Amino acid sequence: MPMKHRTFTKFICALCAGVLFVATLSGCAAQETAATKQQAENRHYMTQVNQTMEDLQSRLDGFADAVSRNDVVGMRTQADNAYKALDDLNKLEVPDQMKDIQKEYVDGTNELKDALNAYIELYTEIESATDAQPFDWSTYDSRIADIKKSYDEGIGKLQSGDNKANELNGKEDKK
Repeated sequence: MPMKHRTFTKFICALCAGVLFVATLSGCAAQETAATKQQAENRHYMTQVNQTMEDLQSRLDGFADAVSRNDVVGMRTQADNAYKALDDLNKLEVPDQMKDIQKEYVDGTNELKDALNAYIELYTEIESATDAQPFDWSTYDSRIADIKKSYDEGIGKLQSGDNKANELNGKEDKK
């Protein structure tokens, strides 16, 4: 083979290798960009969840205050305020990777909502009892146990959502 032909062949091989290398880097950059975008969306979602939960906690503090005063009307008002935070959680735009996590959060908050409603209902019955229609104290312990069970299930679902979010975050950190 003449020297010019060999040099030209080496040049073509080097050029092909360079093009292949650039194409590979471009593919990785595109994948990295998509992964980075997904991570940013996930972080934004979790920031919104955390903000909503902080809002919920402050609203539930008002509920606890109303309970300490045996103020059934205040309990209802504060519970309704807390439900607004729960509704905000349901309205969040959820990235595809976080849909299972969102379901856990929504299911958990719905359980908490049920527990609050049952608690308010119980206290309303106690407060509205009269001598003619007294409260049936024989049901009190079982109703409190049911409320606690619903509350614990709600907290468990929220914790499950947090665990799934932590697992997903751990997988993303390894990428």
